[in-house]
Amino acid sequence: MTIYTREEVVQRIQKGMSLSGSDLTQADLSYSNLKSGDFSGADFSGAHLQNTNLGNTNLKNANFRNAFLFGANLQNANLEGADLKDANLQDTNLEGANLKGVDFSGISMFGANLDGANCEGAVFAGTKMKRASLIGTNLRGADLSGAHCQRAVFKNANLTNTRLHGTNLKYADLSDAKTDKADMKDCIT
Repeated sequence: MTIYTREEVVQRIQKGMSLSGSDLTQADLSYSNLKSGDFSGADFSGAHLQNTNLGNTNLKNANFRNAFLFGANLQNANLEGADLKDANLQDTNLEGANLKGVDFSGISMFGANLDGANCEGAVFAGTKMKRASLIGTNLRGADLSGAHCQRAVFKNANLTNTRLHGTNLKYADLSDAKTDKADMKDCIT
């Protein structure tokens, strides 16, 4: 893997060049504009990406283990197959993102915006999602067991076949959500 400096990363993205497979471990790319870049398979483990613009970015199969994405913009990004183990996604914008099958287990997503995102088959077991917005989100077949979703908004979300076993839904807004065959056993409401 090639290792790039912060300036090289920004310049390559501005020139429309790919950073697929790049080693960006521990990189501080906070407040950078990396919109529409190709970072598929890149290693962002331990990277600092606070308030970074990664909108419309290809992040398929990227590694974000222990990455700090607080307030980052990932609107319409492709994160399918991404590794987010121990990442911080608090107040992150994931609106319209492809998050199909992604494992978010146990991470912090307080106040995250997942409106209209495709989270089909995603795993949110034990995830902290207080005040998260999931308006119109596809959560079909997702696992939210034990997730902390207090005051989360699931308005018009697709929760068909979703596992919500033991999920904290206190003060959550489930208006017009599709809950067909959803496992809501032992939910806290």
